[in-house]
Amino acid sequence: MSGVPQQIPQEAPQGRPQKTFYLETFGCQMNVHDSEKVVGTLLQEGYRQVETVEQADLVLYNTCSIRDKAEQKVFNRLSDYKKYKKQGKTFGVLGCVAQQEGEKIFERAPYVSLVAGSASYRKLPEMLRQLEAASGATREIPRPAGESTGLRDDGSVVTTLGNTRDSGLATRDSQLVRITGLDDRQTDACFETEFTARTNPHRGYITIIEGCDKFCAYCVVPYTRGKERSRTSESVLAEARQMADLGYTEIQLLGQNVNSYKDPTGNSRARKTFAELLAAVGEVPGIKRVRFTTSHPRDFGRDIVDAIDAVPTLCDHVHLPVQSGSTRVLDAMQRLYTREQYLERIAWMKAAKREISITSDVIVGFPGETESDFAETLDLLDEVGYDAVFAFKYSPRPNTPSLKLDDAIPDAEKARRLDVLMAKQRETQISRYKRYVGTTCEVMVEGRNEPRAQWIGRTTHNKTLNFTAPASANPKVGTYVSVIVTSSFPNSLLGELVV
Repeated sequence: MSGVPQQIPQEAPQGRPQKTFYLETFGCQMNVHDSEKVVGTLLQEGYRQVETVEQADLVLYNTCSIRDKAEQKVFNRLSDYKKYKKQGKTFGVLGCVAQQEGEKIFERAPYVSLVAGSASYRKLPEMLRQLEAASGATREIPRPAGESTGLRDDGSVVTTLGNTRDSGLATRDSQLVRITGLDDRQTDACFETEFTARTNPHRGYITIIEGCDKFCAYCVVPYTRGKERSRTSESVLAEARQMADLGYTEIQLLGQNVNSYKDPTGNSRARKTFAELLAAVGEVPGIKRVRFTTSHPRDFGRDIVDAIDAVPTLCDHVHLPVQSGSTRVLDAMQRLYTREQYLERIAWMKAAKREISITSDVIVGFPGETESDFAETLDLLDEVGYDAVFAFKYSPRPNTPSLKLDDAIPDAEKARRLDVLMAKQRETQISRYKRYVGTTCEVMVEGRNEPRAQWIGRTTHNKTLNFTAPASANPKVGTYVSVIVTSSFPNSLLGELVV
C-alpha cells in the first residue's frame, strides 16, 4: 500500500555521514508519481534529498522515451554532469529510457552506475544496497549459495571494468560499478510501497494499473513498462482511505490505460470493474474530487459515464486520446478502434446528465497520412469540440512497428499540419471557454500568483481559473471556494471570489 512516508529517518546513524540524493524527473504523471515513490524509498533507506547535483552523493534521472526530444534531454544532462564523477558522485538512470536502452547506456555514459526500468522499482532497496556495497569494490557482490553466475535471479547485476580508457570516460578510475534492474515485460508485480513522498499535501496520485498490452504501432510503452498488471481494488481503496485520513481531498487514479484496469482480487464477488472502483474511491469519506488518466477508447465503457453521473465527487472531465480522425490511419496505428467507435464514446459523454469536459491527444504526420486523412482529423475536432488537445508530430521510436512503414511524411509537412491543427483548436477553445463567462465555478485553490495579485484555482472540468479576492478573504491553498468567471482566454479563465 502506498502512502505518505511514515517514520522515515531524517538523520543518519550517529557517527555516520548521511547519504544524499538528487532526483530529476522527465515525462508524464506516471513518472512524477513513480518519482514520489522512489523518493520515499530512498528516504526510508536513510538518504536525504537535496536540491542540486552539486550537493548530492547519488544523482538519479527518472526518464521518458515517448518522444526523442525527451530522451536526448537526459543524455545531454548526463553529458553536462559527467565532470562530477571525479568528485565521487554516483549516477543512475531510471524509467523508460533505462528499460529501452538497457546496458547500452553504460556504453554511451560509462560513468553511470545504475540502470533500472520502472518494472524493477520494487527491488530498489536491494539495488541501493548493492550500489553502496559495490562502490569502489573490485569484486562482484556475493551471491546466495547455489546461485549461478551471470544475471542475478532478481534482475540486477554488478559488473566492474578494469580498464576504462577505451570507454570514453575522462578519468583514470580503475573500476566502474554497474548495476541493472531490467525486468522483462512478463512481471506480474506492481510497485507498491507505504513510503511515498507526495509533493502536494492536498492532491495525490494513486497508480492502479501499470504497463500496457495495446502495442500501438508508434509507442514504446509496452516495451519499457511491461505488460498490464493491476493492483487489487482493496489495496487501492486502502490507499485512498489513508490519503483521506491524512487530509488529501483530491485523488487522481493513474495508468498507461487506466480504464483497462482488471481487478486481480481472488474473490469474484469482491472484484470491481474500473467504473466500480472509480465510484468506490469517490465515495471515500473526505474525498471531494476524483480524476483519472489516461483512458484508452477501446476499453472506455458507458458504465464510466454512468459512474460520473451518479457520484458527485467524480470530476466532470475525461481525457480520451483519439490520435487521428481517420479510420485508415487508426488501423495503421494499431489503435484497435474506428473513428465511428470513438465518436460513439463521445456521444455517451455528451448525453450525460452533467456536462463533461473532453480533452484528447493527436499525432500528425504518421507514416502514410494523406491530406484527406488529415482533413478527417480536423473534421473530427469540429465534431467533438474538445476543451484542449495535446498535439504532436509523429516521432519514430526504437523497436516500434511503425519504423517499418513506408511513406514517411517530411518534417516540414508535419510541422505545417501541426500548426494548422493547433490554430483550429485555439479557435475552438476561445469559443468554448467564453461560455463560462458569467457562471460560478467551484475551484480548488492551488496557489498564489503574487506579480498578478491573483489566486490560482482549478475547476472540476480541469480548467485553470485565476481569480482575485479581497485581502480580508485570504483563501487557503487546498480549500474549495466559489468563483464567478468574468473573462476568458484560450487556455484559462479569470474571475472573482464570491464572498
